[in-house]
Amino acid sequence: MWDYSEKMMDHFRNPRNVGKIDNPDGEATVGSLACGDALKFQFKLGPDGKICEAKFQTFGCASAIASSSALTEMVIGKTLDEAKTITNQQIADYLGGLPPQKMHCSVMGREAMEAAIKNYETGKNTDKNLEEELLCTCYNVSENEVRRVITENQLTTVEEVTNFTKAGGGCGRCKGKIEAILKEMGR
Repeated sequence: MWDYSEKMMDHFRNPRNVGKIDNPDGEATVGSLACGDALKFQFKLGPDGKICEAKFQTFGCASAIASSSALTEMVIGKTLDEAKTITNQQIADYLGGLPPQKMHCSVMGREAMEAAIKNYETGKNTDKNLEEELLCTCYNVSENEVRRVITENQLTTVEEVTNFTKAGGGCGRCKGKIEAILKEMGR
């Protein structure tokens, strides 16, 4: 059994801002139903340029639901530039922490928000899987995502990278590539 905080369990049992926004300013879907986690994130801006509404829909575990719920609360009232500074670790901290094996849920939330903002800024729905070469085909994780998560979270092992991104958690063929990236980055 995972050791979850009371706040994490509250966001799981009573998720905030679940649903859809009519005519959102930005939206994105990340993850994959094939891997068991998928998240749709939407937001609407108010006249002051701040996020006045944020909603999510997810197919995932308790940590995915709670992380998505927390993220919506964290971004409401922020400008897009302020929202862009939110990290996956801040999402996890907001919830009172997440087990190491569930950190990928906070990463998925940050990734969905980033893609939704990009959608707003460019007017395009982007699929990172088409834009970037995949490192892990089991979980659709790019090399750029692995490098970013290693840097932002000071990761040093393949197991940590797997916990944060799921890369390496399927067939395992990409574990050697992850190890090479860690060595290249001096980890």
